[in-house]
Amino acid sequence: MQLVECVPNFSEGRRPAVMDAIHAAAATTPGVTVLDRHADAAHNRMVLTFVGDPSSVVEAAFRCAARAADLIDMTEHWGEHPRIGATDVIPFVPLNGVSMPECVTLAETLGARLGSELGIPVYLYYEAARTPDRRRLPDVRRGEFEGLRASIVTDPTRSPDFGPSRVGSAGATAVGARPFLLAYNITLETSDVTLARSIARAIRESSGGLPAVQALGMATPDPNVVQVSMNVLDTSVTPLHVVFEAVRGLAAAAGVAVAASELVGLMPMDVLTATTAHFARLGDFGRAQVVEARLLDSLTAEYTARPDRTGRGQEAQ
Repeated sequence: MQLVECVPNFSEGRRPAVMDAIHAAAATTPGVTVLDRHADAAHNRMVLTFVGDPSSVVEAAFRCAARAADLIDMTEHWGEHPRIGATDVIPFVPLNGVSMPECVTLAETLGARLGSELGIPVYLYYEAARTPDRRRLPDVRRGEFEGLRASIVTDPTRSPDFGPSRVGSAGATAVGARPFLLAYNITLETSDVTLARSIARAIRESSGGLPAVQALGMATPDPNVVQVSMNVLDTSVTPLHVVFEAVRGLAAAAGVAVAASELVGLMPMDVLTATTAHFARLGDFGRAQVVEARLLDSLTAEYTARPDRTGRGQEAQ
């Protein structure tokens, strides 16, 4: 059974009707299951997580992007989170029976459709990137929507991989293939956004901090709370508890406490068990000791071994 995860990010976190319409575009696509929806008004951003077979997931991503292009005008958009388009980014993540190169092909297929059918400039990133300077999402987002609208016309290095070299009201979209990524935010009990930015600079890889961590400091709707907003690109390199402890330690050194932390979207079971093992001092605790995980593994094995509707076993296909 082939399964791909798609986690598109949309530049809308305040209008429920718009978010519902984009959500419905994915949910009504045959072969796709929406697992999660997360929206944040301060970021003015919504993140969907859905899974399905490769072709169905590509179709759902296209339908979502089409609805977003119809309903979101980037010339009127503002929010804390960096963005270049109504559909800001669409990553494909291999789950089962699908390789990373196959997800790169999915990104290229979708990018070509977005460019030709919707007239949206598309930049391929991460594993799908065609040049090293487009591998990192922050580099693709350089200048955000407003800067890209000007530079795409005059700077040849900003020419898109697909679509026109002009930016309309729907902006541009980054499409890529990547492993699991954790979108993780930590809020601090202070009004000092300068501190949040200083901590973000200290922990992000590009500034010499933690490997595989991207971070920004930003304000929140609560004037007494600021946020360190992060992407953890590889938890096998930098585990989630290491990120938390680093932020907490730097904040404590400035006399500030952590208010809370927040996961945007979903996380793999192994991340949860590693974090639990660290804070609860459980040693070699892992998914084998989680009843729901053992049950899921058992049901998956049973399903895989079961003959399909044509009466053929999995290995005969």
